[in-house]
Amino acid sequence: MPTPPPLLAPQPHPAETLVLTKNMRLPNSASIETYLSQGGYQEFLKATKMSQDDIINEVKTSNLRGRGGAGFPTGMKWSFVPRQSPKPKYIVVNGDESEPGTCKDRVLIQYDPHQLIEGILIAGLSVGAHRGWIYIRGEYRYAIDMMDKAINDAYAKGWLGKNIQGTGFDFELSTHSGAGAYECGEESALLESLEGKRGNPRIRPPFPAVAGAFQCPTILNNVETFFAVPSIIRMGGQAWADLGIPKAGGTKLTCLTGHINKPGVYELKLGFPVRKMLEDIGGGIRGGRKMKAFIPGGSSCPVLTGEEAWEVNMDYDSMVKVGSMLGSGGVVVMDDQTDMVNVALRVMRFYQHESCGWCIPCREGTLWLKKLLTRLDEGVGTGKDIDLVGNLAENMMGRTFCPLGDAAAMPTISIVKKFRHEFEAKIKKSVFSLAGAEPLVNLAH
Repeated sequence: MPTPPPLLAPQPHPAETLVLTKNMRLPNSASIETYLSQGGYQEFLKATKMSQDDIINEVKTSNLRGRGGAGFPTGMKWSFVPRQSPKPKYIVVNGDESEPGTCKDRVLIQYDPHQLIEGILIAGLSVGAHRGWIYIRGEYRYAIDMMDKAINDAYAKGWLGKNIQGTGFDFELSTHSGAGAYECGEESALLESLEGKRGNPRIRPPFPAVAGAFQCPTILNNVETFFAVPSIIRMGGQAWADLGIPKAGGTKLTCLTGHINKPGVYELKLGFPVRKMLEDIGGGIRGGRKMKAFIPGGSSCPVLTGEEAWEVNMDYDSMVKVGSMLGSGGVVVMDDQTDMVNVALRVMRFYQHESCGWCIPCREGTLWLKKLLTRLDEGVGTGKDIDLVGNLAENMMGRTFCPLGDAAAMPTISIVKKFRHEFEAKIKKSVFSLAGAEPLVNLAH
């Protein structure tokens, strides 16, 4: 399979802060020789001289929060792994990047896979784990091949395997391919898939830190989260924290997609202003149009209106304050020509297709919503149907084993609330065209 076109600009934007991506524009950046020439794997050697508590405390001090979407504090998550467990401990990397609008993990693997390996090794040191898997989205076949080559080169150079570089630390690592299921981006469904079972979510507790892969204590984080770990050890936790804002340290890869003049993946400090991101880095809205809607972190996030988005910052807490989520950093920009009813339908088609079908509220709710939104998109329906879409979505919230039901409901609720007039206009237009006279429906009810 051919390698896809690059998502990084040939030259970084001056407003970017290059930490995770600092090596990615070097020639042959994915090779182990390039990585070693830039000081690669030295943070792992540094970490071998630190205690487990010291490593975890540095990660805690860094205020690194999970980059997969949930934003849970990473150091705290690692500290939940029981020290005295008689079972082996494992490291699992979530590279099942399937959130629409998100394309950052593929960039990290494509351009600098050894930084991921080094982050995994340091995580292994922190909890005494000696085995790991990198679970990669099945459609990323080329990325799996590139990661496999990097792993093989690391073994050949003595950075994986037994007694790594004479440190006495052993670690075995391999990739595991997903099979095209969005559901397997949820950590417990991923573990089920890793074990060779159907990718359904688990009932929790217990959580993966206690009973993860093969019912053993497991650190499970996103690709970008592990990528940050070598920089934290090199810089120190406080220096990493200072790059960001209180409660959320460091940089974040942001994927600019949609109606933007300069789409791509950019590394920005947490707390970066949306206005500056769109105008300076993204080059403004395509065609000089106005922004109608803004998705900050992938299609599962509540949609913001253009007015709401312009004055907010790209960080976890700021997004919560305006009723959305930073999520995975998959920004989708929509201009003033966008049909928001059709957007709601397209999003629901995706989630209905990707539902694993285990939970009734998700399995049936996404199907009903897709049917209702199809009718409304075609201009067939009443104001009561619009209300029903919102009520049905709200009744899905918090009633499923995993967040997929919420992921389908949240953008739908926000679109209905903020763009109800577009739903009503479609119904009104259809009624006029059919009757050639006054509307036949009461749009209020």
